[in-house]
Amino acid sequence: MVSVAFALVLWLVKILEVILGFDAFEYGVFPGRLSGLPGILTSPFVHSSFTHLVSNTPSIVILGTALLYGYPKSARAAIPVLVVATGLGVWLFGRESYHVGASGLTFGVMFFVFAIGVLRWDRQAIGLSLVVFLLYGGMVWGLIPRDMQISYESHLSGAITGLILAFLLRGADPPPPRRRYSWEDEADETTGQASDVHSNGQASDGPPER
Repeated sequence: MVSVAFALVLWLVKILEVILGFDAFEYGVFPGRLSGLPGILTSPFVHSSFTHLVSNTPSIVILGTALLYGYPKSARAAIPVLVVATGLGVWLFGRESYHVGASGLTFGVMFFVFAIGVLRWDRQAIGLSLVVFLLYGGMVWGLIPRDMQISYESHLSGAITGLILAFLLRGADPPPPRRRYSWEDEADETTGQASDVHSNGQASDGPPER
């Protein structure tokens, strides 16, 4: 499972950071600095603490699985664009501080899955959208600057990117095949039998032929 593998990589990075005793904050995005541009690609792999990583891990696995399961073709374009566009938004408009963590990516995936379900409106899309909203609808509060230790800029940039991508990629994945239920087959058989009876003249209202 790709989302689980990605989460394991994040844990491996954090464990190596602690064992080797180096500070990975410099691999985050620092807005307005050319030296902070590489952080657009590396910041999702860096977390400020194990607590930060623990809070992000479930959403990475669950939201990532929902995206890859429901929209495999869209995911190929959405994931790299989310990483780059979210980091670029932070670099352009964020506060002058190092911004690290995968929460911008998770916000982007959450808003993508929810919005594309509303736009497509097939059963699978609606189901995934509802599950994501019920589990992570509270993430919308992360768009508000409440704690200066939390990069709401990453959250906001990811959310906006996810919404735009949902609109652009809404038709990239074909709708799932419609499931046919047994009662529909029985209804068709009943209708077919009635048509045969009528065609044989046994249920006709007119006089019999001579």
